[in-house]
Amino acid sequence: MPPDLTAIIDDIAAHMAAAGDRGTVASYIPELAKVDPAQFGIAIATADGRILTGGDADTGFSIQSISKVFALTLALGKVGDQLWDRVGREPSGNAFNSIVQLEQEQGIPRNPFINAGAIVVSDVNLGGHQPRVAIGEMLRFVRYLTGDDAVAINEDVAASETATGFRNMALANYMRAFGNVRHPVDLVLGSYFHQCAIEMNCRQLALAGRYLMLDGRHPDGGRVVSPGRARRINALMLTCGHYDASGDFAFRVGIPGKSGVGGGILAIVPGRASIAVWSPGLNDSGNSQLGTQALELLARHTGWSVFSPPGEGD
Repeated sequence: MPPDLTAIIDDIAAHMAAAGDRGTVASYIPELAKVDPAQFGIAIATADGRILTGGDADTGFSIQSISKVFALTLALGKVGDQLWDRVGREPSGNAFNSIVQLEQEQGIPRNPFINAGAIVVSDVNLGGHQPRVAIGEMLRFVRYLTGDDAVAINEDVAASETATGFRNMALANYMRAFGNVRHPVDLVLGSYFHQCAIEMNCRQLALAGRYLMLDGRHPDGGRVVSPGRARRINALMLTCGHYDASGDFAFRVGIPGKSGVGGGILAIVPGRASIAVWSPGLNDSGNSQLGTQALELLARHTGWSVFSPPGEGD
């Protein structure tokens, strides 16, 4: 019997509303430090076209590193597998903004979901243009995925990141020294910071992830990526999407997911659901504390997991 998603979402939202320890908001980006940690939202877009929501699912938030999934999709469309000459595909085992491995590995980031890897992806997507062109392309892409032209960039968040992003500047300059960032650093980071400042709500984010649920197809019938590329992006989300806590997330939840320090997580159950959760308080690894707990509850109640036998959880 298919799971009763409405009842499950209501139960999860009630549990999260009653939670005592809600984590700590990301204070190193001043605009994110202002967000009320009492909020929690969840949305599920199903393969049969339903959208179910709970809590603060219509409240906008900064998607931050979740944008790296969409940026990676665009970059692979531009240069294909040549991207992997400049970015690895292995879990980092370090914090998302670590510089340590770059020295050991000659300026090649471990994967496209840590900050260093995402900066290289931004360099690819810049493609010789001004940042406004790359930013416009990203916005058009996300609006296409969601079917919602209201998706926009929070300029206050972008300005806040630009003013305080010294570690990202260090990462970009270090990779520039190795020749792995090829455009001027200020242009690359201008694109990267604005990409991270895209604002969405859970409903929009769940809709944006549907192509990864549907083997690379958009629900309108268009193809976003090939089936093989969709599977590979999902694989990277599972192994690298939660930084140095990716293994624990795979162990506890068992589905591909990408987190952001704005408190959002996009999770994909291939063939079944695209899920967005949001709560701005983070755990020690920089992932949404309640969002992670909510996805663990959802997996437990539905049986959804990439490790489950076929048919289980249907």
